Amino acid sequence: MAVLKAIQDVTDRIAARSAASRKDYLDRIEKARAAGVHRSVLSCGNLAHGFAACAPSDKAMLAGNTALNLGIVTSYNDMLSAHQPYETYPQVIKEAARDIGATAQVAGGVPAMCDGVTQGQPGMDLSLFSRDVIAMATAVALSHNMFDAAVFLGICDKIVPGLMIGALAFGHLPAVFVPAGPMTSGLPNDEKSRIRQLYMEGKVGRAELLEAEAKSYHGPGTCTFYGTANSNQMLMEIMGLHLPGSSFVNPGTPLRDALTKEAARRALSLTAQGNDYTPIGHIIDEKAIVNGMVGLHATGGSTNHTMHLIAIANAAGLKVTWDDMSALSDAVPLLARVYPNGLADVNHFHAAGGMGFLIRELLDAGYLHEDVKTVWGTGLSGYTVEARLVDDKLAFEPSPRQSGNEKILAPVSAAFSRTGGLKLLAGNLGRSVIKISAVKPEHRFVEAPVRVFHSQQGLQDAFKAGELTSDFIAVIRFSGPKAIGMPELHKLTPTLGILQDRGLKVAMITDGRMSGASGKVPAAIHMTPEAVDGGPISKLRDGDVVRLDAEAGTLQFLGDEAELLSRTPATEDLRPEHFGMGRELFAGFRHLVGAADRGASVFEDA
Repeated sequence: MAVLKAIQDVTDRIAARSAASRKDYLDRIEKARAAGVHRSVLSCGNLAHGFAACAPSDKAMLAGNTALNLGIVTSYNDMLSAHQPYETYPQVIKEAARDIGATAQVAGGVPAMCDGVTQGQPGMDLSLFSRDVIAMATAVALSHNMFDAAVFLGICDKIVPGLMIGALAFGHLPAVFVPAGPMTSGLPNDEKSRIRQLYMEGKVGRAELLEAEAKSYHGPGTCTFYGTANSNQMLMEIMGLHLPGSSFVNPGTPLRDALTKEAARRALSLTAQGNDYTPIGHIIDEKAIVNGMVGLHATGGSTNHTMHLIAIANAAGLKVTWDDMSALSDAVPLLARVYPNGLADVNHFHAAGGMGFLIRELLDAGYLHEDVKTVWGTGLSGYTVEARLVDDKLAFEPSPRQSGNEKILAPVSAAFSRTGGLKLLAGNLGRSVIKISAVKPEHRFVEAPVRVFHSQQGLQDAFKAGELTSDFIAVIRFSGPKAIGMPELHKLTPTLGILQDRGLKVAMITDGRMSGASGKVPAAIHMTPEAVDGGPISKLRDGDVVRLDAEAGTLQFLGDEAELLSRTPATEDLRPEHFGMGRELFAGFRHLVGAADRGASVFEDA
């Protein structure tokens, strides 16, 4: 089916807006391809350094300048469950390369931090900036110019977007992203949330809380709720950078290993030395980016991608805006209910039909562009399959025509909502985004006095002191990217949830973040301009009345607007937040970072 007009209109606007910058990008990567993507451009001294530690057989192949060499960029560490499985991937990839007469080398590693570990801690202030550090580390890894293609091993929040930005800087190289998969299902997410709220109310102790958390996050693999990490995997598949059906296969299984080997072979089949040259810079165009945004809305994905997708697109010479995302959200139905937007986890989503079913439904209804390049080389219809082992061999079979559980994964004809889960909020306080797919309709409109805090701890203290007894909208400011690096405010989710359960009308406004763990309380996040820039959020005072209307897409100060704007902006001494846990090393990032609606990036716009 032809793509729907609403989808095509957004695609056309992005293409027109990006015409000059996209042409410049494509010209740059063509020059890089023409300059040489293999060892022949290196001097003998360069090359000797590049293969000095290789096995003799690999060294002989690299010296001959004809064998293909695959770069591996890895985010392996053994502290994080999602990244621990990558320990053995390089050897598997090297063996797969040798089987077809090629070589592979670990080009470099990139840092990988976990918001789950740093929630509410000083280290969280480095989280968003780590994305751009990862992009730069990727560039360092590939700068040796030893590689004909690359595979990228990454899963979680900022890691995949950072790898994408770095890979697109080397857009002349083919790139395949290789997932590790989610951990098996543990304690149900709703039970984990219940225990968290009981702990906040003092009804259970730390021992009970830790037991519940350990039963939820219990083994190797990605956390199973649908936050930024699993939104990343959905995006890589729907944008054509994963092998089909590979996003949510559990680690440590024969199928996972078979997919990893095939990913290596596939990357090597796409090089400029062959007949199917497909670099990542040609795959990621305006159609692929729109497909990614459609997938995000259809699954109720992470709000972090309202920044990450803009930054990724910018790295490919494409200019994407929150207005584009909002227009698509108004047009795309919600087809998945995965926690926090439902009770299921990503393993249940995968078992119900997963990505293959989702992509087929969206394609057949005209919500996705079929005519795109992918690493599978078939157009997006090649992704309407599921990966399986048949007689110990990797096979791709048509995905089910019917969902295995329509309470988790629905067809377009029985969508959970006619629109996606992300909304743009605009008004006299600036612009922000909100995720409403988990917010019940009766909670999507809040008009109440504000309580202003300059940290999430301030709200926590007010809650513990028993001060929050009537309807209010919490304003958490000086949490933006320029202020302190835009940390997640997940620590507030249980507190606000308790107050809402007590019958209060509550909401939150912040220039910080609250992504995949955001849930049932309406939260206007990524407020732009941020408080440190003197945005209207810096001029609010306790008692000001604000209206948040998620359905209408508005966020308004109710009162004398001229008087509000004439107020002296509030200030905060943030120096204590700029030191400790490595934060002093990121002063340059805080000075360089752009606004949230431009991707919160330290890199220049396309």
